[in-house]
Amino acid sequence: MSSISSTGENLFSSSNILSQVDAQRNYKIWAIGGGKGGVGKSLATANISICLALMGHKVVTIDLDLGGANLHTCLGVPIPEKTLSDYLTKKEKKLKNLVTKTPIENLSIISGAQDNIGIANLKQMHKAKILSKLNELEADYILLDLGAGTTYNTLDFFIAADQGIVTTLPEPTSIENTYRFIKSVYHRKLKMVEELLQIGPLIDQAMNAKISNKSTPADLVNKVIDINPEMGHKLKKEIDNFIPKLIINQVRTQSDIDIGFSMKIICKKYFGIHLNYLGYLDYDATVWQSVKRRKPLLLEFPNSNLVNNFDKIVHRLLEIK
Repeated sequence: MSSISSTGENLFSSSNILSQVDAQRNYKIWAIGGGKGGVGKSLATANISICLALMGHKVVTIDLDLGGANLHTCLGVPIPEKTLSDYLTKKEKKLKNLVTKTPIENLSIISGAQDNIGIANLKQMHKAKILSKLNELEADYILLDLGAGTTYNTLDFFIAADQGIVTTLPEPTSIENTYRFIKSVYHRKLKMVEELLQIGPLIDQAMNAKISNKSTPADLVNKVIDINPEMGHKLKKEIDNFIPKLIINQVRTQSDIDIGFSMKIICKKYFGIHLNYLGYLDYDATVWQSVKRRKPLLLEFPNSNLVNNFDKIVHRLLEIK
């Protein structure tokens, strides 16, 4: 019998989530999320997409910040006539018919819901429908711009991606929310693994531990290995396969840059996971100028330091197997 979440939603198993994505696909899925709003998710998604497109890759970026979609603005595109609302309400039958071209060659967008507040709370079948139909899109890379916070929608799309990228700001509240986001993804991912259902209470106990406690999620593996070695090694394999990526946005000082390395150490010590620090984005007033002008940042201000920042980040992502 499948587990039921507190919202009454049947919990995806991790195998079910991944089975919705075509196993024979030739495209990669990158998801960009974050613990809170305003940390630069759409900025990162838009400009990573542009970098990939300028390198000759076919890219489709999907705005999954349902109810607050604004990725089109970062890409210099008016609100598209057809959005995910049309697909999820069955006004439009095919996902590929929602694709809107951008001014950048090789780069297209599927806009999020603009006119239906209720659509922000996707049902399981809607998530499955979107993931299972991504193969309709002609793309080498599909980028998902996720909503803020830790709703199941956001967590499940993050887990389904080949690369999960988290953006944060070098300030305490943003960093705290980033840890909360990583912890929520981690917890959700482990709870989805059907083979680990019998140790669900142990997982819950470890995840509810405060960061100052002696018993942390990193201790969970050893505890399970003592009880059930086979189960413990399965758990360790799942944890080893979870490698979120990190981008620090609006960096002004070297200490801001170093926050990424500190977060990497804490994630290893507390969660037992490897956080891959991709790099940082300099604070630059041209970001807001480009948004006001409704022009893509990298094209409007090609001499900005951010061009070099994004170039380094994209090359690091492309090197990850």
